[in-house]
Amino acid sequence: MIWANFLHIYQPPTQKEYWVKKIANESYRKILKGLKKNSQARVTININAGLTELFDKYDCHDVIEDIKKLLDKGQIELTGSAKYHPFLPLMPKDEIIRQIKLNTETNKKYFGQAYRPKGFFPPEMGYDRKVGEIVAKLGYKWIILDELAFSGNIHDIDWSKNYTLKGMNDFLVFFRERETSFRILSAEIGMSVFSGNMLIQLLGDRINKNEYLITAMDGETFGHHRPGLEELLFDLYKTKELKSVTISELAPLFKNKQEIDPRPSSWALMKKDIEQNTPYSRWQDKNNEIHQMQWELTNMAIQAIKTMDNSESDFQKVRHSLDQALHSDQYWWASAMPWWSIEMIEAGAKDLKDVILSTPIDEKTKTRAEKLYQKIVFTAFDWQRTGKVDVLAKSADEDVTQRITTDLPYIPEDEFNKIIKNLEKQMHEAAKAQEYERAAQIRNRVNELIEKKDQITKQ
Repeated sequence: MIWANFLHIYQPPTQKEYWVKKIANESYRKILKGLKKNSQARVTININAGLTELFDKYDCHDVIEDIKKLLDKGQIELTGSAKYHPFLPLMPKDEIIRQIKLNTETNKKYFGQAYRPKGFFPPEMGYDRKVGEIVAKLGYKWIILDELAFSGNIHDIDWSKNYTLKGMNDFLVFFRERETSFRILSAEIGMSVFSGNMLIQLLGDRINKNEYLITAMDGETFGHHRPGLEELLFDLYKTKELKSVTISELAPLFKNKQEIDPRPSSWALMKKDIEQNTPYSRWQDKNNEIHQMQWELTNMAIQAIKTMDNSESDFQKVRHSLDQALHSDQYWWASAMPWWSIEMIEAGAKDLKDVILSTPIDEKTKTRAEKLYQKIVFTAFDWQRTGKVDVLAKSADEDVTQRITTDLPYIPEDEFNKIIKNLEKQMHEAAKAQEYERAAQIRNRVNELIEKKDQITKQ
């Protein structure tokens, strides 16, 4: 079986230096170190260029250099994307093209001629037909989407075929396999989270077939969100039954093609979103008052910049501010499904409002922008104070919805004990290195697993 692993690494343009450095230490450097140790490992990575700039700004130059070295060796391939991580299906065409070109320009600056992306990762895997057509027209050869984008169901894809976008025979669509990706990234009870052998058991008869497996996850999952998981990632790369390739290397290996027209989707898409025809509910929910105000403010800012002449002395500064202000985080963190952050909501609204106030647009629009900003913030505090956030979060419990495909897997008790022993070893190593916060995180993880031992090891 052929395995193509995809990692997406990103932090918002407003990210503080402390967090950039912390996540680089806990995740990015450890992933790169593991790749350097295992010359057979291949991975396709998306790094939004806004993060590349943050690496430069906050003295993480070694991360950039290691990526360049692994690019040159062919162990890493980088994709194209949109620089500041806007949610593309909800963006105007001109803004989509601008963000993609900015991403290419910036990453080429830092990674040089080795940055020649063939594939494209739309932030959040956000997709509609418009996005596919733009990406293909810009010269990319493939795009990666979530499995549910194929038909709205899992297990419908024939993993021995290449898929092409309807009407574009030379533009490929690859899908991440949802079940396996969720099991790995969740670092919950199961499978390849802890060993390559358990991954082989999960794949069953597929392992001997002429098929491919595509997993896709946030890179920060490995080491930052889930301490110790970065080591277990490389246990997967040691699995002899899986040949590691980049996504671009998949296409020549599978000759059969099928034309498809993927549905509007994201990698956060759930069955209820399909049933309710709300594929982008984490970013634009018609029943979410904050979302509605955020998007009114967003569209006002996009229109306001058009009132400026690009020859004006401060045009580039204001234009740059808008580019950054379009990042998708502010909408995600206003969803309360279950993610919620008043800080992110306020910061996003302020950035958009400030763009509008910096343009020569009419005073009525500026007054409306001020009122929208205030109402967004007041409504967010009201939601939190009244308990509405808790109600929404409970209805969208992430651990439940992410495991829509399977029940918890069974793990033999001896395998479970090995997992605990391995994590405890990492905990002691972290404490010995005076990484006390990390040691505490691993300790908490061990305690969580021990509490679930009976559930996990019971057949």
